[in-house]
Amino acid sequence: MLERGKRVVNECLDALGGDRYLSMQNRVVAGRAYSFYREKLSGLSIAKIYTRFDTGVSDTAHELAVRERQNFGKKEDYGTLFQEKAAYNISFRGAQPLPDDRFERYKDTTRSDIFYILRVRMHEPLIFESRGADVLLNAPVEIVDITDADNHTTTVYFHQITKLPVREVFYRRNAVTKDKDEEITLFSKYREVDGIQWPWAIERQRNGEKVFEIFADSVKFNDAKMQSDLFELPSDIKLLKPE
Repeated sequence: MLERGKRVVNECLDALGGDRYLSMQNRVVAGRAYSFYREKLSGLSIAKIYTRFDTGVSDTAHELAVRERQNFGKKEDYGTLFQEKAAYNISFRGAQPLPDDRFERYKDTTRSDIFYILRVRMHEPLIFESRGADVLLNAPVEIVDITDADNHTTTVYFHQITKLPVREVFYRRNAVTKDKDEEITLFSKYREVDGIQWPWAIERQRNGEKVFEIFADSVKFNDAKMQSDLFELPSDIKLLKPE
């Protein structure tokens, strides 16, 4: 079952673009983002998400090898910045540190994401255990448990024909309730950009309820114009008190 699991994951990596995917340095996704509360729409915005990979991180099991800037609005005048050890909500008022539980959720979600695992974590001693084949939303899938050295597992559903991920599931401890939250992400509407396949529709669910959805209008890889200061706080920005 381990050989089958590793084969399915390697086939997925090839389908995503192989070496082109592995050499991705940054990514820009622009589109429409929606947030939900108890299955009801609670917010919507034009979104532009900038992601840059950091090749200098060795302990990828515990440290993020990625920086991300989520900008919202037509003028991109507010959003969230995720750095290695801090995160901030940014607006015209200034930069406010993100609550610890939200930052920890972001880090757990990123480390458990199949696209991040394939790009960053494949050198780790991961276990790829096949759970066999099944049918998901009328599509044939291969199911693989990916477990790291800390015994954290992401279960990924790969389309048997396209070899691409269509669903992933992992569990994390809720900082407030202390219960385990079931985190599900659905991937669809894949398109090829510069030899890389990417899902232009992503939906996140928590404990069976939709919490976030994004539909991309454009996707760009390896943008040479992406500036490093995009992932830093401006020196003159006002630092606000935490919530």
